[in-house]
Amino acid sequence: MVQEAGKNQSLLGSVDWWTIGIYLTLLIFGWISVCGASYTYGENDIFSLDTRSGMQIIWMGTSVCLGFIILALDTRFLDTFSYIIYGILLLLLFATIFNPHDIKGSHSWIVLGPLRIQPAEFGKFATALALAKLMSTFGYNIHKWKHFAAACAIVIMPMLFIIGQRETGSALVYASFFLMFYREGMPGSILFTGVAMVIYFVVGIKYENVLLWDTPTSVGKFVVLLLVQIFSISMISVYCRNSKQSWILLAYCIGITIGGLLFSEFVIPFDIEWVQLLLCILLVGYLVYCRLASRISYYLYIALFAIGSVAFFYSADYVLNDVMEEHQRVRINVLLGLDEDLAGAGYNVHQSEIAIGSGGLKGKGFLNGTQTKLKFVPEQDTDFIFCTVGEEEGFLGSAGVLFLFLALILRLIYLSERQPFKFSRIYGYCVVSIFLFHVFINVGMVLGLTPVIGIPLPFFSYGGSSLWGFTILLFIFLKLDASRSAVPD
Repeated sequence: MVQEAGKNQSLLGSVDWWTIGIYLTLLIFGWISVCGASYTYGENDIFSLDTRSGMQIIWMGTSVCLGFIILALDTRFLDTFSYIIYGILLLLLFATIFNPHDIKGSHSWIVLGPLRIQPAEFGKFATALALAKLMSTFGYNIHKWKHFAAACAIVIMPMLFIIGQRETGSALVYASFFLMFYREGMPGSILFTGVAMVIYFVVGIKYENVLLWDTPTSVGKFVVLLLVQIFSISMISVYCRNSKQSWILLAYCIGITIGGLLFSEFVIPFDIEWVQLLLCILLVGYLVYCRLASRISYYLYIALFAIGSVAFFYSADYVLNDVMEEHQRVRINVLLGLDEDLAGAGYNVHQSEIAIGSGGLKGKGFLNGTQTKLKFVPEQDTDFIFCTVGEEEGFLGSAGVLFLFLALILRLIYLSERQPFKFSRIYGYCVVSIFLFHVFINVGMVLGLTPVIGIPLPFFSYGGSSLWGFTILLFIFLKLDASRSAVPD
């Protein structure tokens, strides 16, 4: 790929020390949080290897050593062996499915005596390397469906194996790579479609049993079908460059909807869902007609979007009730406010909210958190570690931690944008996407804003696999950035 240039320049002078400084700061704050979350009254030595805080020091020390070993590697090694590393991790993920060790209902851990390793945490950097290798290949074009499908396959394969391990949360992290795809030219319509599906699911499920005024119409179904029409018509304006046509169609759809609503309210009550369905069908038919008349392909794509939206919406209820497992279904219902279940699925989030709220502005101080010391919050030193930050450090400490993560993500974006090689830039944005997803989802689930899917907070959650995985992920990019002055062979 490249030859190392500037050999007279030392490694210490070329590496980005700002990022390393943020990394080390997060490690320190993470260790303080693990101490607070795992400490019990009466313990005398938080540095003892018999405690989690003591073991976390071991994980931190080995992580730092691992990071500097990576900095000493030749960047050609990363490029040459990208696919091999990815293949090895895939085999490891596949083999883990048949692992006999069942830990909390998951088969995602390989147990080697006292050591437990979770391959899914290392699959992230391997997948990022494989994507960077593929997408930096000469002639690769993300706008060609075959090329884009190949990149999607690299992402989907580890996801399927991890789902086979019963680790749905870890598998969902791999969806963050689509943010990198968007940066590299993936059509915004694909990203918008994903967002639209989430909106359909949330609105449709949450308000399915709420009736619209005095009519027998479900608010959830009414709103979702109306959104399908609005989104599809808006696409006509954006992609077909025909604003006049969009406004006329929107006026028809809204006018007929209002007419049907008034008729159902004041004349004969009936389910307006059928009117909305009919409008969607007529809209699809009109889009197909426009495609045949104008030969503009976008009309057909918009029609497919409308059909897919309606199909997805009506399958959402089936997926929720017949495909998802009971604990997943309950968690979604609790998140959407359909069930409270403070003693069951909502217990973790409820207790974490109490812990964070009790911290106030300045917190209760190091090792003084009562909610965490009395073990009210399950998994408080792993998935729910952020509640310890809120209780002991308060709002100011929590804001400080979030600011550090923001600084890290912004710095990584800056480093990614300055890369002269496509391989390094793509890998950098993979790193950005993974960190952004982990921080957003983990903090969100602790605050009750996102589903509880069980993923760690980078550099904070206790454990060697996640800490090593995030360190490898980050330091590979720092090595690539340090070699950015390399010249082609």
